[in-house]
Amino acid sequence: MANFRFQAIEQMLNRKPDLSTISGDKISSYFGIDVFGHSAMSEFLTKGAYNAVKEAMDSGKTVDRVVADEVASGLKGWAMSKGCTHYTHWFQPLTGTTAEKHDSFFEPTQDGSSIEKFSGSLLVQQEPDASSFPNGGIRNTFEARGYTAWDPSSPAFIMDKTLCIPTIFISYTGESLDNKMPLLKALSAIDASASAVAQYFDKGATKVTATLGWEQEYFLVDTALANARPDISLAGRALVGHLPAKGQQLDDHYFGIIPERVTAFMKDFEMQALRLGIPVRTRHNEVAPNQFECAPMFEECNLANDHNLLLMTILEKVGRKHHFRVLMHEKPFAGLNGSGKHNNWSLSTNKGVNLLAPGSTPKSNLQFLTFFVNTIKAIHDNSDMLRAAIASASNDHRLGANEAPPAIISVFIGSKLTEVLNEIENNVNIGQLSPEDKTELKLNIGKIPQILLDNTDRNRTSPFAFTGNKFEFRAVGSSANCAESMIALNTIVAKQLFEFKMNVDKRIVDGVKKDDAIFQELKAIIIASKKILFEGNGYGEEWAIEAEKRGLSNLKDTPRALQVYAHKNTEKIYSDLNIFNPIELAARHDIELEKYHMKIQIEGRILNEMVKSMIIPTAIKYQNSLIQNITGLKSIFGADSDSIIQQKNILSKVNEHLNNLYILSEEMVNERRIANKIEDSEKRAFAYCDNVKPYFEKIKYHSDKLEILVDDELWPMPKLREVLYAK
Repeated sequence: MANFRFQAIEQMLNRKPDLSTISGDKISSYFGIDVFGHSAMSEFLTKGAYNAVKEAMDSGKTVDRVVADEVASGLKGWAMSKGCTHYTHWFQPLTGTTAEKHDSFFEPTQDGSSIEKFSGSLLVQQEPDASSFPNGGIRNTFEARGYTAWDPSSPAFIMDKTLCIPTIFISYTGESLDNKMPLLKALSAIDASASAVAQYFDKGATKVTATLGWEQEYFLVDTALANARPDISLAGRALVGHLPAKGQQLDDHYFGIIPERVTAFMKDFEMQALRLGIPVRTRHNEVAPNQFECAPMFEECNLANDHNLLLMTILEKVGRKHHFRVLMHEKPFAGLNGSGKHNNWSLSTNKGVNLLAPGSTPKSNLQFLTFFVNTIKAIHDNSDMLRAAIASASNDHRLGANEAPPAIISVFIGSKLTEVLNEIENNVNIGQLSPEDKTELKLNIGKIPQILLDNTDRNRTSPFAFTGNKFEFRAVGSSANCAESMIALNTIVAKQLFEFKMNVDKRIVDGVKKDDAIFQELKAIIIASKKILFEGNGYGEEWAIEAEKRGLSNLKDTPRALQVYAHKNTEKIYSDLNIFNPIELAARHDIELEKYHMKIQIEGRILNEMVKSMIIPTAIKYQNSLIQNITGLKSIFGADSDSIIQQKNILSKVNEHLNNLYILSEEMVNERRIANKIEDSEKRAFAYCDNVKPYFEKIKYHSDKLEILVDDELWPMPKLREVLYAK
């Protein structure tokens, strides 16, 4: 075993940067070259087909089946001109990742020859097996039929000589079995509600688009070292391992010089991402050793989410080519910073106006405050829905770990905007504004652009922070599908904006002037949502105490966070906006509980196997060598020799940790067996959370103690100092 460890290290040290695919061309010369975008569509589609697809992309209008045949013909021509032989419907089942089934354009003919064929019906709809994907009981195992349906709003692309067509995934009975369909519904809801409110300020604002800019963090581990560790290989994180003496204390890795081999990897995956139209612009070292980050420009939310899922696939594929294992796990190494995926969210009108950016006039700043304050109110009223959307077994390790936002959802807006909201609350009467009040308030609002830019320090401890012209949802995990958090966020903001519009219109009907009605409603909202605002240190124990006094939830683990899906209020919000029906919501609750318990179950099995087949045998082997040494010393120096006493102390410690390892592993296995017999998915998830998972840390403690006692040459797997620092 030890030889395998050192062979893996030697194999890693012999790696050379692979520079073979790095292009020296200008990015603009190949950006989007593998995407069926406007340039390709104008070349391969008829004018009518092109306009139909463009209208579908801009307004969501359905593409006629006759037009779909023309689009399919053009798509096939474009794809084959680039060497494609197959096509696939690329979709997002509830596994959290993507799926695809490849079919050939090739079709035999009756005369024994063949043709390349791709019809509109094949473009628009396919039929993968719905029972083989998570469905939460929507489909029985013997009821396998499900459909993928083309999403024209996200352009087709080519990957590995295969034409990939973004699609939704639904059951035979019409329920969504994916993340894309409910995301599109949530984006439609935010468009309708935000457009209605935006027209208070600009009648030409007929469409509002939710935008998303994600930041993807990840770790890189050499494949040889990862393969020599069952935990990293199978669970994506180190379940055991003594932390190196040097971790991230010196902050010397953050923004440091990127290692040459990593740079080659980054340039390779960036080039492939850019060819697929993913506008990645930023790369840098993150805080922890071997941790890195990339980020693109903002895009429309649905497209941005597709691009993030694509990028995660590209990272893994290119990583293998460069002999890296890319770890997306939120907490691969205990004691070091984990990885998140900050979701930067905003709203933009069809006239190019960012509704969350302060303007240069009182009118535009009233518009800004309207959307700003309503977003805060949406978070205040529905914070548990946001928490549920980011809940996972892996993210539980990161949230509240004094490196990432706590599980308590709060909003950070900075001192200057806090002053603005306080001014509205304290100086604006609930009744009609006096001319003096209105003039003074509008003048003060008009000053926002002068003070807003970098008006306050960033608060990295806040899960939901305003950062100048957008909100940053910092609590999303690195392995997550952005759609899950974006569905929740856009839904609750849409709900709040609909309510705001209704209340303002009521005031106007009662004779209140429009601006006065807006100010009055904003004041009421500011007063009602104050407790969600927090400017301090989210890592501190004081905040947990304060949050409890304010009545804010602190859902520290996934099973408890997911209970919000069973609440009638949650069901009503999603149903009223046609995002999820009760069956779909219950299914998602069940699926997430199942994923949670299965991930803990897998980790428990890996941990038990490593303890029983690797760590305990190694400790026994070292224990035997100590016994032999003590016996030899006795024969030479006698039983009372100081050297014998020291050896006995070491032997005693090894024996203590070895015995505890075995006992704890057996207890963990027994608790797992008990949990596995529980049929109710929620009770089983709680059993794994409360009764199985706590053993992981106890087992790790004794294993890590043995690691620093046992002869280094005997240790059966790469140590974290090697995984994190050997280049």
